[in-house]
Amino acid sequence: MKAIRRFSVRPVLPDALSALHDLARNLRWSWHADTRALFGTAAPQPGDTTATDPVRALGSLSAERLSELAADRGFLRRLAVAAGDLQDYLTEPRWYQRAGGETPRAVAYFSPEFGITSALPQYSGGLGILAGDHLKSASDLGVPLIGVGLLYRHGYFRQSLSREGWQQEHYPVIDPDELPLEKLREEDGTPARVELTLTGGRQLAAQVWIAQVGRVPLLLLDSDVEGNEPAEREVTDRLYGGGSEHRLLQEMLLGIGGVRAVRAYCRVAGHPAPEVFHTNEGHAGFLGLERIRERVADGAGFDAALETVRAGTVFTTHTPVPAGIDRFDRDLVARHFGEDGELPGIDADQVLALGRETYDGGDPTLFNMAVMGLRLAQRANGVSTLHGRVSREMFAGLWPGFDPAEVPVTSVTNGVHAPTWRSERVPADPHRRSDAELWEMRRALREQLVHEVRERLHASWCRRGAARAELGWIDGVLDSDVLTIGFARRVPSYKRLTLMLRDPERLTRLLLHPTRPVQIVVAGKAHPADDGGKRLIRDLVRFADDPRVRHRIVFLPDYGMAMAQKLYHGCDVWLNNPLRPLEACGTSGMKAALNGCLNLSVLDGWWDEWYEPDFGWAVPTADGQAAADDERRDDIEADALYRLVQDRVAPCFYDRGVAGDGLPGRWIDMVRQTLGRLGPKVPADRMVREYVERLYVPAARAHRALDGPAAGRLAEWKARVRREWPRVAVDRVEHAGAGAENSSLELGGSLTVRVRVALGALTPDEVEVQAVAGRVDDSDALVDPDTVRVVLKPDGGPDMEGRWTFQGPLALDRTGSFGYTVRVLPAHPLLPVPADLGLVAAPAAPDGTDPRAAPGVLLR
Repeated sequence: MKAIRRFSVRPVLPDALSALHDLARNLRWSWHADTRALFGTAAPQPGDTTATDPVRALGSLSAERLSELAADRGFLRRLAVAAGDLQDYLTEPRWYQRAGGETPRAVAYFSPEFGITSALPQYSGGLGILAGDHLKSASDLGVPLIGVGLLYRHGYFRQSLSREGWQQEHYPVIDPDELPLEKLREEDGTPARVELTLTGGRQLAAQVWIAQVGRVPLLLLDSDVEGNEPAEREVTDRLYGGGSEHRLLQEMLLGIGGVRAVRAYCRVAGHPAPEVFHTNEGHAGFLGLERIRERVADGAGFDAALETVRAGTVFTTHTPVPAGIDRFDRDLVARHFGEDGELPGIDADQVLALGRETYDGGDPTLFNMAVMGLRLAQRANGVSTLHGRVSREMFAGLWPGFDPAEVPVTSVTNGVHAPTWRSERVPADPHRRSDAELWEMRRALREQLVHEVRERLHASWCRRGAARAELGWIDGVLDSDVLTIGFARRVPSYKRLTLMLRDPERLTRLLLHPTRPVQIVVAGKAHPADDGGKRLIRDLVRFADDPRVRHRIVFLPDYGMAMAQKLYHGCDVWLNNPLRPLEACGTSGMKAALNGCLNLSVLDGWWDEWYEPDFGWAVPTADGQAAADDERRDDIEADALYRLVQDRVAPCFYDRGVAGDGLPGRWIDMVRQTLGRLGPKVPADRMVREYVERLYVPAARAHRALDGPAAGRLAEWKARVRREWPRVAVDRVEHAGAGAENSSLELGGSLTVRVRVALGALTPDEVEVQAVAGRVDDSDALVDPDTVRVVLKPDGGPDMEGRWTFQGPLALDRTGSFGYTVRVLPAHPLLPVPADLGLVAAPAAPDGTDPRAAPGVLLR
């Protein structure tokens, strides 16, 4: 029989054990080993798996066991130490409190998913894990962050396999009362709620749950509340589920409802109001519209409100391809922001204009969430150096007239929360450990992984319908002394799960090599609607089911944080072979590196900027014409991968006894270098510090400068500049100096550049006239990465035709083909970058076409 209603009955703790509640409810335990060990001691049976989830552990304790613990002096001493340690962690000044300067009073961080712990399954992959690591590191550093997301009652799906190896999805119901969550309550004790107005007079209400992540509150909005119609209750039913309108409602609730939840939390908890709002990918972009509505409701005009909101907003993009961006039908968006929809006081056309694809090739019928995110944020970034470059090229159409290198999208390379992902066995200082100690550490972690794999594989085969009597072979799966390669991630096609299967017989020979065998552990989930990804999993599973190789390669279903930690700890090599440059960052290899696992990866994402031969291997990629042929490219890169494993990776692992000690000296040295030199680069505390110093502090400073009448004045100035810009033109360019009449000049010399410019009704202090110089290619395009920009100054007043002359010196500081051009940009003290308005005037090209092609004067 099934119960018709479910309850969660919480234990009543004796006074002596009351601190257990605070320890269990603060998710710091997910990265604090001593707290987890304390709950492991309290578990009814040694090794009870509930000890990895303190909330469940408390719920499993009987009254008799609680009485025993309350009388156990040793346990109470440990409890007092753990409680005191948590209190110190929450209250003592940390890095942020000692930073000084103009740090924001608070920052709100919005993301559609958060991977904090497997006990709170609100994530699907890298985006959510990154968001969780961001919160944890912000807590460790003392950054006053407020996280904002949605509470999905079914989370992401649980994965199993059919007998034939086809992915099957399951959506278990999540009961918030059984999770480490508390409801946000008003001062009178009633649950706080936020509401959105939907079309047709409907309301979408949501309650707010708080997950305490160390010092950081994470607010999770939940639409499964009484009063909502069934369709509205299901808005937060599952992560990345439903159709287009369902997804739009989720993103409206996350962005608009999320801002309202932040306001409620700050009012009730007395938390400082955020000065900076950070949107992690475009899903939360509507937060900017809600903040504009707040300003309009207070009497500001739309354009002035937009300037204030932009100043304090940071937008992080995680996708390197347009197909990865959420885009909605414009009519659907207009319907929800029309007269009877959300955001009163803001015209739907103003909303639609923010998401319009105005660039060449854009679709005027679609509303682009990333485009809106960029227009609502003064500061934007990609998540690795390469991804920043790719993003500038992808979004260059929003800044016509500027080269991609000048598009105002910077980069902050992702990091991972080291206390979460590093094994306790890994030494803090690898240089103080002998080769033998490091090798034994790696072998012990590999042995743990072997046991974990066998347990999970056995459970998987039972769910696939196998009888226990058929599964004796699993006891021989993997070997603690064999080179172990890991591959685990989401399964979109560009990550190429099955590149290793390109030549099955060749892979088989690697797996079964008589003296240098390889074993591979694979895991990953395909999106429920991605049949192509599911076919890739099926193909991999069918290969791994073959009795010839099933002891050397396994696929583990239901990939999640708990499994990932074991894989990062136990694998010797972490494989990553995406289609370059489609991996924005790819942090799984970072987590593996924290444990001395060597990376074997295509030069993409973070590996492109931090790869060194001491840390692992770079898989060569096919470029040029071969890259245009998917089949040929995969053949070339699979061949390169096989060769690397056969000729370099495996020999390095098995090359023993060169020093007479039976140890793989070169391999151990690479482990030591990975831990000692690469390890310090990848932690998320480095990443969060960069966000604070490079983005949050400037955003807070800009927000303060525009949090008042200055915003209106800036908006009026921008409107006037846009009206006048068609009248701005470069009329004539001249230069003078020793040898200037020739095309060959000497290094160390200089030229005086003079430019006559028409400004319309603008004044010289409202523009910046630049001479841009550097090396040129055969087509006369400026290609020097160190291009020089010299600001030219006005020389006297306007002439009889109203034109102004600007001039300045241009140093000849490099040899070879050299050229310059000139251009005019809007200038204002409150503009974050010269390209902010996307306006530029330059000399006409020699053929009268795009002025960006005009080289000005070429000097060789």
